[in-house]
Amino acid sequence: MLNMDFGKALTLDTTRMDWVSSPAAGVWRKPLAREEAERGHATSVVRYDAGAAFRGHNHPLGEEILVLEGSFSDETGDFPTGTYFRNPPGFVHAPFSKEGCVILVKLHQFQPGDGTRLAIDTSRAEWQELEQGITQLPLHAFGSERVALLRLAAAHELPTGDTTRGLELLVMSGELLEGTNRHGAGTWLRRPPGYAAAFQAGNECLLWLKTGHLAPPA
Repeated sequence: MLNMDFGKALTLDTTRMDWVSSPAAGVWRKPLAREEAERGHATSVVRYDAGAAFRGHNHPLGEEILVLEGSFSDETGDFPTGTYFRNPPGFVHAPFSKEGCVILVKLHQFQPGDGTRLAIDTSRAEWQELEQGITQLPLHAFGSERVALLRLAAAHELPTGDTTRGLELLVMSGELLEGTNRHGAGTWLRRPPGYAAAFQAGNECLLWLKTGHLAPPA
């Protein structure tokens, strides 16, 4: 339905996209990839107005969330900017936001056998120094899939790891260079399996990076 050809490179500047209404009043989204209108594989940036809520539901193939702004809540608590979630198949919740929030949401994309539930406050977690100018916060690993946050100082190259099963990233702050292309904060990129990715920090930047989750071509 929308951007479901994983064999093509895709770059979207979400700051230039319009908000689209959702089935819940006060909840808006910017669809990045979507299998069907209201079910199946989906990746979106979602905004909750203050006081907005969704009724209780689950996601048969899981839900992955990164809180980009504000505070996101459900029955299990209130979660501030920087919180990373994985709600596995079978998990039921009724999300809401008291003050409003913006989140990155990935639905129905868990690998078979992955039943891990996570809620990581990345502002309190311990980062690892990979080398001078590059620090990493691993968030999740299962099979070939890897998810992490990375901070890069200016002019440092992004260590993408194994890209044989694709790459996806969100520029959370700063600027990322890809050849002559400049990707600012709010840019979402998806690169196909086997893509020779080469990125460099234009200035200090914070990135959400996911690799190993897209099937290689048959």
